Amino acid sequence: MKKQEYTVQEPQELLPFLFSQMPETSKSRVKELLAHNVFVNGRRTSQFNFPLQRGMKVSIEKATAQDRLRPRDLDIVFEDQHLLVVNKHEGLLSYSKNPNDKTVISVLNQYLGATRQKCHAHVVHRLDRDTSGLMLVGKSKEVSRKFEEDWKGIVTDRRYVAVAWGHIDPPKGEVRSWFTDGEFCVLSSPTDNGGKLAVTHYEVRQTSRRYSLVELKLDTGRRNQIRVHLRDLQHPVVHDPMYGYKDDLSPVNRLCLHAFRLCFTHPVTGRRLRFETPVPSAFLKLMEI
Repeated sequence: MKKQEYTVQEPQELLPFLFSQMPETSKSRVKELLAHNVFVNGRRTSQFNFPLQRGMKVSIEKATAQDRLRPRDLDIVFEDQHLLVVNKHEGLLSYSKNPNDKTVISVLNQYLGATRQKCHAHVVHRLDRDTSGLMLVGKSKEVSRKFEEDWKGIVTDRRYVAVAWGHIDPPKGEVRSWFTDGEFCVLSSPTDNGGKLAVTHYEVRQTSRRYSLVELKLDTGRRNQIRVHLRDLQHPVVHDPMYGYKDDLSPVNRLCLHAFRLCFTHPVTGRRLRFETPVPSAFLKLMEI
C-alpha cells in the first residue's frame, strides 16, 4: 500500500478536507477513496461529514498493482518463496476434490498465476469451512511434506478462540475423549472405544451474561475437535449447526470459531515465526450482550 498522510489544521468535515488536500484528483475519485481507503487517527472511516479537529491525522492508503492482485477471500499474512500464511475468511473451503469449488487452494493458485510465480499451492492443514483464521499453505509438495512428516516438531503453538454458550465451570481445564466417525458427524466417547484420541486444553478469557470467550489449544488435530469437545462440556460453539443448539438465537450469522495464533519453525530457513490475528469483532460484540 502507498500511504499519504495529512495533519488537520482547523476543524472541518472530512470530505471537504480531502477535496482541499487533493486538488488534482477528481471529486468522484476522492469519493471512491473515502469508501474504503481513508483513515482518521488510524481508524478507517467512510463518513463524509466526519468532524475533524485540529491535530488529527488523516491518511489515505492507495493499493499498488501488487496489492490489487491479492485475493479477496483471504488475507495473505506472510509469503516467501517456500510457503504462505493466510487468514482464511469464514465460509471458504480449505480444500476440495471438486475442481469447481472455490477453496483456499484454488484462490491461491489464481493469485500465484496472476503474479507469475512458477509454483502451485499445496495443503498443509485445513480449517472447517465456517472456521476463520490462520492457515499454512506450501508452495511445493516438498515443503508440504516436511510439515506432514514432523508436524509436532515444526508447529510449536496453534490456538483458537471461540464464543461458547453459557459459563464454563471450571474456567480452565482439559477435555480428553476418543473420536469415531458417525454417519453425519463425529462421535465422542469419554472411554477408549478404539477410536482416535483427541485432547483439547481450554481457558475462559471473558464472560458475559450469555456467553464465554474461550481460548483453546489442541494436543491433537482431529476433525471438528473443538466443536465436539465444547459440546461435550455442554457449552457448544455459538451458531454451530452440527454440534450446537438447534434453536440458536444468537445475533450472529457465522460459526464463532477462529484460529488466531500460529507459531512454527520454518522448515527450510529454520527461522522461528509467530503470527496472530485479532479476535473477530463479531465475537467481541457478543460479549457485550
